[in-house]
Amino acid sequence: MILHTLILIVSIFMLWFGAKYLVESAGRIAESLGISELVIGLTVVAFGTSAPEFAVTVGAALKGQADISVSNIVGSNIFNLGFILGTVAIVRSITSSRKLVYRDGAFMIGVTFLLLFFFRDLHLSRIEGIILCVLLVFYMILLFYKKEVLEEGEFSGEKATWKDYILLPASIAVVVAGGHFLVESASAIATMMGVSPWVIGVTIVAAGTSAPEMATSLAAAIKGKHGMSAGNLIGSDIFNILGVLGIAGILNPMSIPAQGYSSLFMLSGMVILVMFFLRTGWRLSRTEGIILVTIGLVRWIFDFMQ
Repeated sequence: MILHTLILIVSIFMLWFGAKYLVESAGRIAESLGISELVIGLTVVAFGTSAPEFAVTVGAALKGQADISVSNIVGSNIFNLGFILGTVAIVRSITSSRKLVYRDGAFMIGVTFLLLFFFRDLHLSRIEGIILCVLLVFYMILLFYKKEVLEEGEFSGEKATWKDYILLPASIAVVVAGGHFLVESASAIATMMGVSPWVIGVTIVAAGTSAPEMATSLAAAIKGKHGMSAGNLIGSDIFNILGVLGIAGILNPMSIPAQGYSSLFMLSGMVILVMFFLRTGWRLSRTEGIILVTIGLVRWIFDFMQ
């Protein structure tokens, strides 16, 4: 118990310091390339911080554990939009934009409802997995084809050096490793305390694999990089559905239990609520953040009661 507690503490420090350098290096690279922080957050940062979800979900799919694959992604996405985005907003209200809401937010709503449609028979086929992956490629092309210029307030005057191109992947690796050790240690502690594997999966594992997003988005928000902060969470959710579940579905078609479908409905509702909050006043206020965190906590309590 003492050993796992020490590992837990070290992993939290890894997450925080890794996220700090990830945000700084990504910001300088974005400015040097003339790409907005929102696009960097939606792509490079989002895909990097989603690596734990990718590892857990694809690994479970290859082992035929479809319920773990889907519950991890659904649980992580709800955790991203509820607890993480809400916590970041409480610490510092997040400024949104028309592109974030009408382009990226609308696209996220669309793919979430598409996933809901695909699982209407509680099954995800290889063809449906391919469709999800194709949509991800289309979205990536759309983002980089437009190559948005830097927005007002994003000019820091700091240009990237060769060190930043090493620091970015290195910091992503530190964040991902921190997330991995956090999941392993927290799961071990929960098992020693008699918590069931299912509850551990939908709560601790889902939260643990979302820890990189938490650390990165919080660090970005504190530095005033709102586009990267919100973009990281929305981009991660889009990548989780299209990329992670898409690839997992191609490797091994998946079926989920009937109760898992209700979680997809909750995710759909959470996505719509978040976009509504981001649209009102073009910011996510502390009050709205408290509402999102409360929803996330209620869901956790419900899972433990189950």
